Amino acid sequence: MTQEMKKETTFDKKLMIGHVELENNVILAPMAGVCNPSFRVLAKEMGAGLVCAEMVATKALQHGNQKTRSMLTILEEERPVSMQLVGCDEESMKIAAELVANTDAAIVDINMGCPATKVHKAGSGAALARDPEKAYKIIEAVVKAVPHKPVTVKFRKGWDDDNINAIDVARAAEAAGAKSVAVHGRTAKQMYTGQADWDIIRQVKEAVNIRVIGNGDITSPQKAVEMLRLTGADGVMIGRGSLGNPWIFQQVAHYIKTGEELPAPTAMDRIQVCLRHLDLLVAEKGDFVGVREMRKHAAWYTKGLRDSNAFRDEINLIETPDAMRSALNRYLETILKHEAAVIV
Repeated sequence: MTQEMKKETTFDKKLMIGHVELENNVILAPMAGVCNPSFRVLAKEMGAGLVCAEMVATKALQHGNQKTRSMLTILEEERPVSMQLVGCDEESMKIAAELVANTDAAIVDINMGCPATKVHKAGSGAALARDPEKAYKIIEAVVKAVPHKPVTVKFRKGWDDDNINAIDVARAAEAAGAKSVAVHGRTAKQMYTGQADWDIIRQVKEAVNIRVIGNGDITSPQKAVEMLRLTGADGVMIGRGSLGNPWIFQQVAHYIKTGEELPAPTAMDRIQVCLRHLDLLVAEKGDFVGVREMRKHAAWYTKGLRDSNAFRDEINLIETPDAMRSALNRYLETILKHEAAVIV
């Protein structure tokens, strides 16, 4: 990024969402099955300005489901946190928002973008965004329920290529009192395939006066800056690009601010952070669940390293924290020995 480009942009400024000030405009996207406190702490430590929790079902909260209530846990070291709600009726969304208002969440987010079948068949997620009038009523109800917390909305380009309505949804969100919207440049039918359409993010930014966050295909610092430049978005939201790669937050934030690239993490960096992630998960969820959830993360951390496919097969059979630690340390030792042999 040239000095001339930096003068022409505001990429490196802090981001305000309502009264909540973020250290930077690089945000962890809410991902189901991933964005628990353990992953959010790592993302925060690695430079994310805001971390978003995985979606919480409003009906389950309304009916007192203890497992769902536990998803409202927020650790001090991960703040500020955006807590995302998924539902499709005003009453359950209102009750859930009131519960979130009593937590340490800084922001209440409404999920209108999840394309999963079990979610949209219930009328939630991406299905809710198909009806901007209904979306408006739900957003308004949540805004009124949590007057002291900013409300934001995340949605997609549209339902399919014949039903593109992101601008209508964004305008409804703004009119209902939302302080920011995050736009994923894919349709619900696309799921996560194909290329994200960043131009729809630009169109939304030009259509509303609230903050607009761009989401989709941010896999490098260069792509983050390109999105900001092409769309005029106020920030970037990174989801799948952070899986096994929490370093992307500091890389993007640093590049936006300075135009300089940080070095890629080494194999040792990856394994050390993977081990820390394991400790966090086990502390949060216990040995049995923590290790099983860690299997997928370990596969992501080691993707692209030497013999990673064989290592993935090995860790998918591991059942205890000690066995996982031993396997990761052995794997790192093998990599380092190979690297030393190559240098010699």
